[in-house]
Amino acid sequence: MSARTKIALSPPGPPVAVDGETFREAMSHLAAPLTVVTTRDGQGRRRGFTASSVTSVSLDPPLVLVGLSNGSSCREALLGAGEFIVNVLGEQHRGVATAFAEHGADRFQGLAFDTWPGTELPYLTGANAAFRCTRIRHVPVGDHHLVIGKLTGLVAEGTDKPLLWYRRGFSTAS
Repeated sequence: MSARTKIALSPPGPPVAVDGETFREAMSHLAAPLTVVTTRDGQGRRRGFTASSVTSVSLDPPLVLVGLSNGSSCREALLGAGEFIVNVLGEQHRGVATAFAEHGADRFQGLAFDTWPGTELPYLTGANAAFRCTRIRHVPVGDHHLVIGKLTGLVAEGTDKPLLWYRRGFSTAS
């Protein structure tokens, strides 16, 4: 679909199915903050992926939800991990977001990751925020898993504009 394609309202009557591409196009109008979710797999290797489907679920207790595609190369690592970190990206992290969206590459190579104190979890130094989470549940839904984590640590020192995903490209808040 082109950027000028209009998406029509459903006709009156019973609900009709919407195809995936039409839904994706409509959802591209919803700006989403970009994150990199990191963990360690069962062999101790650092794993991570770029995620735009991340949101708070609860304040008491503090819970975070991450949408994870069933086709993600990090699926087994995150579903099997006891802990993970959500790194909130700022406008200066476009290269990080791109690296963690690539397949078949060492996504951590040459980037500013450190180890969260007292753990083996990799986190992005200089992230706008980093949320350490204990995975408490995952729910298969459609072509994704919803991974829910309980907040067990937090760093929020970033002052940069957030890096956003909007209309299938990088953007920042004005």
